[in-house]
Amino acid sequence: MEFATSDDIEAPIEHVFDQVTDFATFERSIMRRGGDVERIAGGDAAVVGTKWHVKFLLRGAERSVNAEIGEVNKPTGLTIEITSKSADATMLIELIALSRARTRLNCKFVAKAKTIAAKVMFQSVRFSRQKSQAHFKSIVSGFAKDVETRYRG
Repeated sequence: MEFATSDDIEAPIEHVFDQVTDFATFERSIMRRGGDVERIAGGDAAVVGTKWHVKFLLRGAERSVNAEIGEVNKPTGLTIEITSKSADATMLIELIALSRARTRLNCKFVAKAKTIAAKVMFQSVRFSRQKSQAHFKSIVSGFAKDVETRYRG
């Protein structure tokens, strides 16, 4: 299962990278939504090997995943590897400087099922592919708008 989208942001690439790697903000966001986040390794900086253990509710069941930064290319992007009992996923975030004050954010999410239950769940997502892709795009677009707003002050 794969989702990809891109969005142009009216902000310099360094600012966008700083926002993409503001993990404390993402951790607080997960906790506000009822999830539990524990940083296992790494500090505040975006470095390879930073790890999190995350618990959250999805479709009425508690899920648990581990996330780890697999690659960092400052300021052009990073890769996050996500693992659980039933699936593995990779989130690739790529930043391209279009000008000094404009950046393109490319986001790609690829997931692979490891269990039959996960394959069934992914199949239901595939049946509603357009809706799922639109939801993914709206999340990335919302983040892009927030980054622009924070840059403008």
